[in-house]
Amino acid sequence: MDNNNQNLPENPEISIELTEEMAEGVYSNLAIITHSNTEFVLDFIRLMPGVPKAKVKSRVILTPEHAKQLLNALQENIQRFEGQNGPINSKDFPFPLNFGGPKGEA
Repeated sequence: MDNNNQNLPENPEISIELTEEMAEGVYSNLAIITHSNTEFVLDFIRLMPGVPKAKVKSRVILTPEHAKQLLNALQENIQRFEGQNGPINSKDFPFPLNFGGPKGEA
């Protein structure tokens, strides 16, 4: 039996700091997920209409265990959301994204 954890509380509280800048968030309309045998890499990208180049706006690196916990948390939250708001339209979108509307001219 492992006695190393016997002095730890069952539900320790974690204090999480959210800076003002981080609270603004980063908009992303595309995510690319890659993985190795030890980690998952989530790149969040913002595609803009008429701009042929897109930049990665945020990168999150997770262990496989944390990636699976994220998947489960997303599934649970999507079920709650849909229970309150109805089904999310999850049609496959064409790539590159078609933003619709008239094409802009300068």
